[in-house]
Amino acid sequence: MEGEIFYWVFWGFWIYLTFILEKQNPYRLKLAVIILMALILSTVQFTIGEFEVQASGLFMLGSCYLFMSQEKRGALIYFFICSFTVSIAYVTFHLFEIFDPIWIIFKKEWMMGITLWYLALLLQKTLKGRLLIIFAGAMQGEILYAFILNKFQFPYLIGTFAYLDVCSLTALLLTGWSALENIGSILQNHFHFFEKGKQKSS
Repeated sequence: MEGEIFYWVFWGFWIYLTFILEKQNPYRLKLAVIILMALILSTVQFTIGEFEVQASGLFMLGSCYLFMSQEKRGALIYFFICSFTVSIAYVTFHLFEIFDPIWIIFKKEWMMGITLWYLALLLQKTLKGRLLIIFAGAMQGEILYAFILNKFQFPYLIGTFAYLDVCSLTALLLTGWSALENIGSILQNHFHFFEKGKQKSS
């Protein structure tokens, strides 16, 4: 069922941000609002010229651009290069799926999610940067793919649940990987705090 991964992952993230994450985190409220808006807009569609667009995907793209615009010029240029690389990979995957579907050896969302996850790890060092290039790059890829299909008179809804499923799955993989990357420092801080408490009690 399309959209199932998206709903599970996004509701999970929203619950974590709203009820579990410390309130002092500067991204907590912004991300919670963005996720909630993406969930609300996921069933809204509208037309731009010849193209049908799902509002949630366009909202995610706008949110990514807003975050990117706050970066310095050098970082901003690199962000757009990275997101364009993701876009090309996204479109290439879809085109291969049309012309040579036999190489889709297991569920498409997982194949694409793992591919984008690995690409994000190569291109960006921070979780924020990785998430930005995935959501922006995949949506840009959706738009480019729609333009290509339009040349052949094939209708295509931009930013469908398939896009949201892939992005949310990739986001889940990236978040899990980030937790693994930082588990050393988390455990170190925990044991350091434990040792300090032990010394005080003695």
